[in-house]
Amino acid sequence: MAVHFFSEDIDFELPEKLRRKRWLKQLATDAGFRIKELNYVFCSDEYLYQMNVDYLNHNTYTDIITFDNSEKAKELEGDIFISVDRVRENAKSVQVEEEVELTRVLAHGLLHLMGYKDKAKDEASLMRSKEEEAIELYRLN
Repeated sequence: MAVHFFSEDIDFELPEKLRRKRWLKQLATDAGFRIKELNYVFCSDEYLYQMNVDYLNHNTYTDIITFDNSEKAKELEGDIFISVDRVRENAKSVQVEEEVELTRVLAHGLLHLMGYKDKAKDEASLMRSKEEEAIELYRLN
């Protein structure tokens, strides 16, 4: 299993890296998946906005973009870009600690790679439920 954490255009150091790696592995394993390689890249709003425009033709800000590079079923490979600026803003707007919102977004990217969607209302509801389960698992570990 290879889970890597990088920062692109900002100075950001993810707390509890080893604990988070174990947690991500457990999330995947519990769902019947194996992590082959995941790259989490922490960046600014502007960096992620430009990626959204360049690669997805979306002219909006977002907290996360997930690129699925998986070649085999049940083996997860991907690049997950997270806007630290957006995570901080979202935490304020929903009145949770930044660490909780960061945990939610880390899980969100992994859930996308496992096939969960969030465009339709029912898909988004299931995604939120899975995120909450993931946050609880992180708290317990």
